[in-house]
Amino acid sequence: MTMLNHLLQFVDEDAPSGDVTSDSVIPDITCEAVIKSEQDGIIAGLEEAAELFSHFEVSVKFLAKDGNKVSMNDSLLLLRGDAKKILLIERTALNIIGRMSGIATQTRRLAGLVTSVNPSCRIAATRKTCPGFRILDKKAVTIGGGDPHRMNLSDGILIKDNHLALVPLGTAIMAAKKKTAYKKIEVEVETQKNALIAAKKGADVIMLDNMSPPQIVRTLKLLKREELRDRVIIEISGGIDEQSLPRYAALDVNVISLGGLTHSVKNLSVTLEIIPQIIQ
Repeated sequence: MTMLNHLLQFVDEDAPSGDVTSDSVIPDITCEAVIKSEQDGIIAGLEEAAELFSHFEVSVKFLAKDGNKVSMNDSLLLLRGDAKKILLIERTALNIIGRMSGIATQTRRLAGLVTSVNPSCRIAATRKTCPGFRILDKKAVTIGGGDPHRMNLSDGILIKDNHLALVPLGTAIMAAKKKTAYKKIEVEVETQKNALIAAKKGADVIMLDNMSPPQIVRTLKLLKREELRDRVIIEISGGIDEQSLPRYAALDVNVISLGGLTHSVKNLSVTLEIIPQIIQ
């Protein structure tokens, strides 16, 4: 499915039988409109909004670009076209821009916290995304300066606790290695012992899940003592919030994954205003 077809599904959801209000009260006229930011933040989703408007033959002029820092009342897109078509797309476009910008803004802020403490550490998203919106959630994380992590279950091997409730850790890693030579193998562990097993069995990425900073330090020391630390990427996750993030970032870790980048985002407020002068 193309991105445009994906976006058009959102329009179909909002107007399955058209926009009955605009169709009833708005004549066949052309107008201009502007999309503005109502808050400071990192803007995202303008490309997707523009693609939708353009599909409906509304001309679009970019006044800002995805990834730009914007302020309250900044103009983002200038639109000109059929008034009813602009109103048809209005809410879908604003929802896309608002959510993606909220994610990008939060990601930029948290990435800044991490790099100020540990320039070699990155923050990453998870699969805790809005159903149907994942590709845009992940893109917004990237725009904000984070790592999207795997896109879906087909995108990478990540052996988690529920897998290990059914298959022993060593067996799971060996089976994954036999299955493919082209995908990295990541393993989620909660103990020093399992981190050591994962490293010895050839895992490429070890996710230390729900470990406290002292537990992580002890685990890293164990891997270094066994000369295994440099063979693996260390990711940490679980229970990390904005307050504790700098403390975790100060550790010798490569990636910090945060579900909060996407599962509890606050939209950036944006608005569409019709410019009063109507062009016949």
